[in-house]
Amino acid sequence: MNQKPNLPFDRSQLQPGENLCDHCTAKCCRYFALAIDTPGSARDFDFMRWYLLHDRASIFVEGRTWYLLVHTTCKHLQSDHRCGIYQTRPQICRDYTTDQCEYEESYTYDRYFETPEQLHEYANALFHSTETFRSPRPALNIIS
Repeated sequence: MNQKPNLPFDRSQLQPGENLCDHCTAKCCRYFALAIDTPGSARDFDFMRWYLLHDRASIFVEGRTWYLLVHTTCKHLQSDHRCGIYQTRPQICRDYTTDQCEYEESYTYDRYFETPEQLHEYANALFHSTETFRSPRPALNIIS
């Protein structure tokens, strides 16, 4: 579900020739997401759990497509939220426009996993497994 956040500037207020990037904090330059194979086995989920053991990684599902999301800022993003290599930026950046950018979006995904434990519990529920990688519960010390 998309929710429109409370932003200081509304896209509809843009004047002819004005660029939305002048009012943005470069949300699009602070992460990247790569489509990954849909997991079909416990082994697939274990590989994905490995992704989540790395700092600033998460996994989300949008529709039927699974994505690895890496929360990292482009090393050429300047303090004014502008591209430091604008004239020589990669083609993927050149193809990206503000026509349908995520400036107003505060996205909620169908499924979102931030920790390996979340993904493991989801996989266990999916495969009806009772396996766990957590430490066993300690025995009670009963004093008689």
